[in-house]
Amino acid sequence: MKSSKSANAKASCFGTTSSKGRALGLLAAALLTTFTSAASADVKLPTVIDSHMVVQRDTPIVIWGSADAGEKVSVTMGDASAEATAGDNGKWSVSLPARKADGKPHSITIAGRNTITLEDVLIGEVWVGSGQSNMEWQLTSTNGAAEAIAAANHPNIRLFHVPKVQKPEAADDVAADWKVCTPENIPAFSAVLYYFGKKLHEELDVPVGLINSSWGGSPIEPWTVKDGKGGGMYNGMIAPLTSFSIRGAIWYQGETNVIQKNGLAYYDRMQALIEGWRKEWQPTLPFYFVQIAPWSGRYEEGQLPALWEAQVQSLKIPDTGMAVVTDLVDNIADIHPRNKLDVGNRLARWALTKTYGKDVVYSGPLFKSVAIDGNKARVSFAHAAGLKSSDGKALTEFQIAGEDGKFVDATAEIDGSNVVVSVESVAAPKHVRFGWHKLANPNLVNGAGLPASPFQSNNWQGGTGE
Repeated sequence: MKSSKSANAKASCFGTTSSKGRALGLLAAALLTTFTSAASADVKLPTVIDSHMVVQRDTPIVIWGSADAGEKVSVTMGDASAEATAGDNGKWSVSLPARKADGKPHSITIAGRNTITLEDVLIGEVWVGSGQSNMEWQLTSTNGAAEAIAAANHPNIRLFHVPKVQKPEAADDVAADWKVCTPENIPAFSAVLYYFGKKLHEELDVPVGLINSSWGGSPIEPWTVKDGKGGGMYNGMIAPLTSFSIRGAIWYQGETNVIQKNGLAYYDRMQALIEGWRKEWQPTLPFYFVQIAPWSGRYEEGQLPALWEAQVQSLKIPDTGMAVVTDLVDNIADIHPRNKLDVGNRLARWALTKTYGKDVVYSGPLFKSVAIDGNKARVSFAHAAGLKSSDGKALTEFQIAGEDGKFVDATAEIDGSNVVVSVESVAAPKHVRFGWHKLANPNLVNGAGLPASPFQSNNWQGGTGE
């Protein structure tokens, strides 16, 4: 809680015709003006800088806010302090030295004409979660919600939920508060982001701050900033946070862009989103995303696979990762799969390996190449150690096409880190595809049980994230 030691005063004027009365009235008015001016001069902080927050470890701690132009502001955290003078626009900013995570609560004092004391500040890892409804999806509406909520007593995990708002220009602040992760505070929070952060907290043993900034039904475009100009959701829900140091971002979005039939063009939108955020936050911001799930709803034929390919292509962008979730759909007619635990944990695998250097299998099999040998097609995968069928049955969802381009169901057999695909009716295979439709439910996984991503071999654009 921010505490402010600013003066508050009230003055009253009583109507009078006497010179003494008029003098008293003028004096009271002057006092009111003076006190009002003093109150307006209070040093103020954005809501993301508050008690109970987590600040990013190993990174300079930036504290900023507003005050009267020319007002001197000092910031103290332990034995470190810094000073700034508010500019003509009233804005000021200081940077304190980077610190290691120590598991201890800290206080920060900000002093100008008034004093603000922030309590219970932790040092650890900070991540942003964004996207549309599958990122926004509340823990209370997921599988195992009752048990998960009852167990969500994690004093070193902190939650910051950004409300939905669009702005025509970049906003300075959001209306939110840092909260300690408790069974009372967690039910309406993003399930994917919570499970992601909980896994990091368990594996890294440091405090974790989670910032949820998501909006159901949103396309990617309003989250994007390009050439300094942001979309409405970026302006209202991301821009106010970009001075706050974070480790990285996770993203779960794309369903609306399938409906809009963006297909392979979604890659360009992902690239613009990631590069724009990195320009505003940090150049190497880790960005891990979910390949959206199969759904029997109103996707037009071919549109979901095309967007899947665009998402796999996004792995060519440095410092990105992708969680595949084709096996986590409990109801193909529901665009919101209720198993968010495995989604969050799979995103955490990428972060633990790529961001934190842990030795973790972080991806399921991803298509690399295909070699034709007679009537057989040998498919090579990245992340293929221990290839197997998830249910112990024959591999499913593989198809082959010859020169005529007509795909037919094929037999697929595992051979080491490859899959050999064939069918008697196609003597000269030319192309292979796998799970290439909106109802896909294939059973190829690697030794860690992570599913293979759908693919098609004709001029494939995807990356491998290696």
